[in-house]
Amino acid sequence: MTRDNVNRSGPWDGAWVRARVAAMAQEDPERQRFGASDHGYRLRPPLVEETVRLFELQHGVRLPDSYRSFLKDVADGGAGPVYGLVGLMEEVDDEEALYDLREEDRRAGFLSTPFPHTSEWPGPGKEGNANYSVEGSLVIAEVGCGMFHRLVITGSNAGQVWLDDPDWGGLTPGPDFRDWYSAWLATT
Repeated sequence: MTRDNVNRSGPWDGAWVRARVAAMAQEDPERQRFGASDHGYRLRPPLVEETVRLFELQHGVRLPDSYRSFLKDVADGGAGPVYGLVGLMEEVDDEEALYDLREEDRRAGFLSTPFPHTSEWPGPGKEGNANYSVEGSLVIAEVGCGMFHRLVITGSNAGQVWLDDPDWGGLTPGPDFRDWYSAWLATT
């Protein structure tokens, strides 16, 4: 199997991704790769269509295709870039940094409001912008040091993964979810 199984459009090849993650775990038995000690190269079970559809109905959105397929064909979070993917249905401990952001993401109307940004939005550390909206996006990974990866759910950049650094860097656009996750799978 080649990396081409991941880079094509359409459904994810879940068996290939699970095999690649297992190979990554074998290549890194001491969990030295950044974030590996947290996610442990474990993938959560995938979600069934009904669970994904119920989430979408509750929030008035359609999840971006590459992410939606990942949830159903590969996993509901687990092993992935930085500290790993937060599962769509994963319960977050109220003592974790993600807790407040997760609660915000689940607020009525938050995800269905179009994501307002189309290009980089400076944070307070760059040009004094203390606040910016992240409505229309879902936190999918913790980067550390108060930074997170957000998947844009609505708006013109739906499907992209943006870096959210509220303390210094603001919002920085990134690739489509498939490209973002595939780049991590390609690391050695």
